[in-house]
Amino acid sequence: MTIEQVSRHEVTLANWREHPFSTLSFQSVSEFVPVATMTCARERSREAVGSAAIQGIALDVAGQPTSLNDYLRASWTDALVVLRDGKVVADWNAPHADPARPHVIFSISKSVTGLLAGIAVDDGLLDPDAPITDHVAMPPASAYGSARIRDLLDMTVDLDFDEEYTDKDSAFDRYRRAMLWNPERADTTAQTMEEFLATLPPRRSGEHGRRFYYASPNTDLLGLVVERAVGRRYHDYLAERLLKPMGMTGASYVTVDRVGTARAAGGICITVEDLARLGDLVRMGGRNAADQQIVPAAWIEDLHANGNRQAWVDGNFADMFAEGRYRSCWYQVGDTRGSFCGVGIHGQWVWVDPVSRITIAKTSSRPDASDDAGTAREISVLTQIARHLETA
Repeated sequence: MTIEQVSRHEVTLANWREHPFSTLSFQSVSEFVPVATMTCARERSREAVGSAAIQGIALDVAGQPTSLNDYLRASWTDALVVLRDGKVVADWNAPHADPARPHVIFSISKSVTGLLAGIAVDDGLLDPDAPITDHVAMPPASAYGSARIRDLLDMTVDLDFDEEYTDKDSAFDRYRRAMLWNPERADTTAQTMEEFLATLPPRRSGEHGRRFYYASPNTDLLGLVVERAVGRRYHDYLAERLLKPMGMTGASYVTVDRVGTARAAGGICITVEDLARLGDLVRMGGRNAADQQIVPAAWIEDLHANGNRQAWVDGNFADMFAEGRYRSCWYQVGDTRGSFCGVGIHGQWVWVDPVSRITIAKTSSRPDASDDAGTAREISVLTQIARHLETA
């Protein structure tokens, strides 16, 4: 079956993240999973500018010369937006994609949640060094019973959990069912997200803070912590304190579980242009296009300057960025330009090069959820685009 042959009646909760069904479902998640609305679309006033500004880039992809169009098609890109100094200088859309529709950004949701946590800290409602249990009750024997909020932010919880995206008989499948992303099974007991999180054990002996270990449940729990700390629903607080003030123009929503708990680690759906605006907000030190401080400057400065380098080296993503770090749910690339990014499975990216003053947002429906070689190619291409535009 080809992309053109996919029809809505063939897409179900059981296959919505599988190719080619994902080419439709990633832009219409609300038809398959319960969601909470965050923003409604405003009238679109900008005309598409096209990709002329970046078409002349001579891409080198794994040692092979490649055109931009060929690369975007080969990497299953749905939409691409490039900002320079906050202005759209290029956009590209696949024939099946509508850039005005919210697209699931998967784990870039973590980066959004990290910014929201910074706002809660500045509001005096959250202490990153406090125990998780100050806000969300967790069994003492669980991984989270002795961890700090900072461990959630920096992925340094000592947690026994593997992100096995295709395993149907693992804790990950139970996790997906708790968030209502997979069909419930007759031989299991339905759980809420919070109930599932409370069951996760430590991997070693509760030695938190020492090693980067990527695990999405950490950021789902962070979303719950923020919600309890501020006394407001996650999606309401996110919309009112971050999304609307930053100047979003498109519709947005977040998936929720059976009791309305937001999927803070991977369920946010926004337009590709608003994703670019979010990255540019961080590039501008937390200030929006009207020069209003939306995310505290100190939080953004800490995001860039800190992050446990040794924890990254000892962690399970060290090959992704050899000189990298991770801080407050954002990746610091470790290049000489101060580049940073948010990354989501199936090819979602927001990439920022401060030297070039470039922000790139890319949404995709890549068949494989995780692909190390594909990730390396994406990093190379995004870097090339940003550097080309520095002198263009």
